[in-house]
Amino acid sequence: MKFGILINEGPYTHQASDSAYQFTKAALEKGHEIYRVFFYHDGVNNGTRLSVPPQDERNIQNNWTELAEQHDLDLVVCVAAAQRRGILDESEAKRAGKDADNIAPGFRISGLGQLIETGIESDRVVAFGD
Repeated sequence: MKFGILINEGPYTHQASDSAYQFTKAALEKGHEIYRVFFYHDGVNNGTRLSVPPQDERNIQNNWTELAEQHDLDLVVCVAAAQRRGILDESEAKRAGKDADNIAPGFRISGLGQLIETGIESDRVVAFGD
């Protein structure tokens, strides 16, 4: 089965990010395909490279980055939601006149068209968070 994953909550304020990660990892281990992981609303906060959780806590951003590297996952952060929350890639930072970017490795910024395409191309879209 081909899954699309939608994450609507931030990494440390809600269980959604952890649940989405565990679901995605388990689906891949069972031989399913992940078409795309789309981060929306506060879920875009999963894609910042500037979060620094304590060493004895899980690092959700690193978990997603490593899973994406291992399985060639498409991790897409919604551009409008990201801009509102200060998540920028190099081109968005330049366009906004900012002096730095903070998108994590393995993540990319794009629009809601990517979410629509995920719904069209996937057998199921599983949403995590409100």
